[in-house]
Amino acid sequence: MHDDTTRFMADVIEGLGASPKRLPPKYFYDAAGSALFLDITRLDEYYVTRAELEILGRYATDIASHVPAGAVLVEFGSGASTKIRKLLDALPRLTGYVPVDISVELLAQEADELHRDFPALPVWPIATDFTTEFALPAAATHSPKVGFFPGSTIGNFEPHEAEHFLACAAHTLGPGSAFIVGVDLEKSPATLHAAYNDAAGITARFNLNMLTRIRRELDAHIDPQGFRHHAFYNTDARRIEMHLVATRAQTVHVDGHSFQFADGESIHTENSYKYTPARFAELAARAGWQTEASWTDAQGLMSVHALRCRC
Repeated sequence: MHDDTTRFMADVIEGLGASPKRLPPKYFYDAAGSALFLDITRLDEYYVTRAELEILGRYATDIASHVPAGAVLVEFGSGASTKIRKLLDALPRLTGYVPVDISVELLAQEADELHRDFPALPVWPIATDFTTEFALPAAATHSPKVGFFPGSTIGNFEPHEAEHFLACAAHTLGPGSAFIVGVDLEKSPATLHAAYNDAAGITARFNLNMLTRIRRELDAHIDPQGFRHHAFYNTDARRIEMHLVATRAQTVHVDGHSFQFADGESIHTENSYKYTPARFAELAARAGWQTEASWTDAQGLMSVHALRCRC
């Protein structure tokens, strides 16, 4: 069994055996899941991408001022290249771009397209779990580094996990490096509910696709049609929660393990924490980063922060 599949199997068995049951959100992003997420970013209800693109477009020059000449740009969880293109257009003096993503298929596709559109820019893709420490290409060793982590992905971590991720990124990028991070802001529960419960049902398909992947890749006996998507805003925790809820009592079998589900029992698949700029700056500071600047869209839905490593 391939190492990635072994890890996937172990995480699924551990998560379904936990109480309450859970699955890591990084396993959303196989080829089908990545395509569905791209569809989500185009939805009217999903404000995140639209608001962040507004920030990156309006403040590209200001953001670029925090990036030293000759830097290597490292994007954590690169996915589709829509947002990075906003920065690449504003940063003509980069010496390299390192997209890092767990989705091998999407990574290769986007790297090829960027190499075609920016032929003078070396592109060094890394297929790995970006939430852990990893080695940068040898060609990037002597260049200043800038990280890029757009979207609301930082909110998918528990706060202590977000702090750990930022500390790992500081170690990967090195002292004095910059980090451009997108952070979703607190807003009305109605706006948040609509964003994660779109009328077209694409977010539901995205959530349920994880079960399809488990069945296909792990040869598990699990029926995705026996579950439904459920997302809600937890006001006390300041986070959206996504769950897969069993629509009937059933037993799921994975690699010789059996997991009982009661009717209405859920698998917790994702959190998306929302921050104020001040609370995020405090979290980043605990991980060794100083906030140099931050920007928001006109409606105050999203924010982008320029951090500097003081580790």
